[in-house]
Amino acid sequence: MKTNIRFTYLAELLKFGSEAWVLKKREEQRLEAAQMKFWSHLLGITKLDKEMNQCIRQKPGAQNIVKGIKQYLKKWLQHVQRMDTNRLPKQALQYKPKVAATCTEDGHKQSTKTSTTI
Repeated sequence: MKTNIRFTYLAELLKFGSEAWVLKKREEQRLEAAQMKFWSHLLGITKLDKEMNQCIRQKPGAQNIVKGIKQYLKKWLQHVQRMDTNRLPKQALQYKPKVAATCTEDGHKQSTKTSTTI
C-alpha cells in the first residue's frame, strides 16, 4: 500500500509541468535514470545486485515514466484542441508569428517583426 502511494507520488512529481516540455533523447534518459534510482532505493536494490532495469520495472508493476509523460502530453494536446478559441492555451497553440523578411543594401536578410496580439 505504501509502495503504491510512493510510486504514484513519484510519477506525478516527474510529470509536473510537462505540458510545455519538448522531450529530447537526453531528457528521456535523465527521467528514466531518476525513476530507476528512486525505485532501486525504495526496493532496497543496490548496484552490487546487478539487477536489470526491466526487472526492476516489473517488480512494482509500474510503467516507464517517459511513456507516461508522452501519453499525458497527448491527452493535454487533445484537451487544448477541444477548448474554445478565446482560451489562452488554444491561442498559444495556434499562434504563428508574422515575420516579414527584407534585404539590406549589402544583400543580407533583415527580418522585421510586425506586432501581433493574441
